[in-house]
Amino acid sequence: MEEIIVKPIIAKELLASLKTKVEEEKQVIVHCCFPASPFLGNLIRIWNTTYLFDNSSEHQSKLIHAENITIFPDWTPVPFMRDFWFTLIFSGLPKGCKSFDLKEVIPEEGGFFVESIKRNSMDVYRVKISE
Repeated sequence: MEEIIVKPIIAKELLASLKTKVEEEKQVIVHCCFPASPFLGNLIRIWNTTYLFDNSSEHQSKLIHAENITIFPDWTPVPFMRDFWFTLIFSGLPKGCKSFDLKEVIPEEGGFFVESIKRNSMDVYRVKISE
């Protein structure tokens, strides 16, 4: 005998409530490339004070997690003459955001900065970090 699977009916109120939760939990993923360098012994790190700044509002998305790079005060060695990739995960951007800047706000020179990243529907980006 064949089993019949009935599609459940979900109350509209519940669907609306869940959609709100998805918007609240939305995250932005930024894959960063630190280009190959001809110098031996390069070290990089990321500070917790790295944000995404919406270019059309005062909103700042906070850094939630960093993958394949250490957080200040620790350092990550960069391989000689090879591009080095790491991933940053941020809290969500506002719905109306069309572009944003990635900026490491630190009390010294040399913080990462990528200007005017165009927003896409997936909120997943690949950027090149310049020295």
